[in-house]
Amino acid sequence: MANSRFLIILVLPLLLCFWFVAYRYGGDTELVSTQSVLLGALLIFLLRLSDMTLDTLRLMFTMQGHKWLAALVGFMQAAIVVVAIARVVRGVTNVWNILAYAGGFACGILVGMTIEERMALGFRHLQVFSKTKGEHIADVLRQAGHAVTLIAGSGKDGPVHIVSCVVRRGDMVAVRSLVDDVDPTAFITGEEIRPIARGFFGSRSH
Repeated sequence: MANSRFLIILVLPLLLCFWFVAYRYGGDTELVSTQSVLLGALLIFLLRLSDMTLDTLRLMFTMQGHKWLAALVGFMQAAIVVVAIARVVRGVTNVWNILAYAGGFACGILVGMTIEERMALGFRHLQVFSKTKGEHIADVLRQAGHAVTLIAGSGKDGPVHIVSCVVRRGDMVAVRSLVDDVDPTAFITGEEIRPIARGFFGSRSH
């Protein structure tokens, strides 16, 4: 959560500044007539980039149940969309505006996904399938502070151990490294989950 708070504190004021600049000067016809075409396109690009970045974060917060953060991000996003679309409509015949709008959309998705990966909110349910080293994998994960359930199963080629573990998304890389150190051939699957009640999820190691 420390990374989450840092990124929220950093990103939201920056996007608010973009919106304020566009709102303050977006409707000034005198400025529009004197500013360069590229500067106007750059502003549209930044607005659209900000909008799509916020859209990715809003969806993430909604899925994780952070309703107040989702509402705050949605408010910012709506304000930016109104200003960006207004500028594009006024200059709809300007190809640079259209390219900036589309480019900001694409780049905003990339930036939003990057921020989402860095924040790594939520949990993931991992299942590790190992033919001979399931018990060793379970022991290593438990020593690292994770709760593990070991299940005996039967696969296509005979007996197999299924190691079931719910981990924080921020711990995914470390957990996979531990598993690979024990059994590089283990089959690993993962899916996003939202815990409902109780459970042990270990402590963050970073």
